Amino acid sequence: MPDSPTIRTLSSSSPDETCALARRLAAHLRAGDVVLLSGDIGAGKTHFARCVIQALLPMPEDVPSPTYTIVQTYPGPECEIWHLDLYRLLGPNEVFELGLVDVFETAICLIEWPDRLGDLAPPPALRLDLALDGAADARILTFAWQSGDWSDRLNKAEI
Repeated sequence: MPDSPTIRTLSSSSPDETCALARRLAAHLRAGDVVLLSGDIGAGKTHFARCVIQALLPMPEDVPSPTYTIVQTYPGPECEIWHLDLYRLLGPNEVFELGLVDVFETAICLIEWPDRLGDLAPPPALRLDLALDGAADARILTFAWQSGDWSDRLNKAEI
C-alpha cells in the first residue's frame, strides 16, 4: 500500500499573493520536476503556472494559456519548461503523442488537468490543488506529495 501523501495548505487573498507563492516555488524547481495543477475552471491554475514560468525565464515574454495549443515550451535557464493544459485530451493514450512522458526527467513540467494522465503521473510529482475561497480573489492552495524532497524545498521557498 502506498504511503499517504504529505499535505500543506495555504490561503491566498489575491492574485498577486498567489503569484508571489508561485515565484517562490519557481526558485526551487529543477529539471525533472513535475507540478500537477488541479482545480475548477477559473481557480487559478494558468495564473499560477504563468507566474512560475515568468519567474524562470531569463528574459520576459508573453506566456499564453496552452488551452488550445495543449503545450507551450520555454527555454529556461537550466532546462526546458513545459506548460500543458490537458483539458481537451481524452486520456493517457493521447499523452504519449505529445512526448510528455519523455521529458518528465529532463524538463520542468507544469501540467493543468493532470487527471488526464491517469497512471502516467510520475510518483515524485508535486500536486497543487487550487480552490476558490469565498471572496472573488481568495484561493486555498493545497500542496501534496508522496516522495522527493518537496518538504525541504517548500520550506526553503517559505511555502
